[in-house]
Amino acid sequence: MSTALETGLLLATIGCVLANAFEVAAKVMRAQFVIENATEVGVGRKWIPHLAVLEGAGTAGLILGLFGMRPVGLAAAVGLVLFFVGAVGAHMRARVFHNIAFPAAFLCLAIAALVHFAT
Repeated sequence: MSTALETGLLLATIGCVLANAFEVAAKVMRAQFVIENATEVGVGRKWIPHLAVLEGAGTAGLILGLFGMRPVGLAAAVGLVLFFVGAVGAHMRARVFHNIAFPAAFLCLAIAALVHFAT
């Protein structure tokens, strides 16, 4: 694999960590946009802390992967890909398309992290 591609995947993985860390913090703090989005796509408020734990575990796993525990990073990336496939699916099921770009972007970052740890 080329150095440029490896660097791009590493940067995307770091971006995935940062974006998900922000999102986990927003869920933990029950930010208004999180509650509104969850309500709009039909996810009850009681699920927000559980989603924060799942997303936080994925973020922590990516960090461990970046610090040398590549199998953990790979497992975390798979988990985040599945998490965001579910998020995009929830938007599609609820026909909420005005902000579907956000979970889609997070999905793309998770896929890049998956490729980073898989190669």
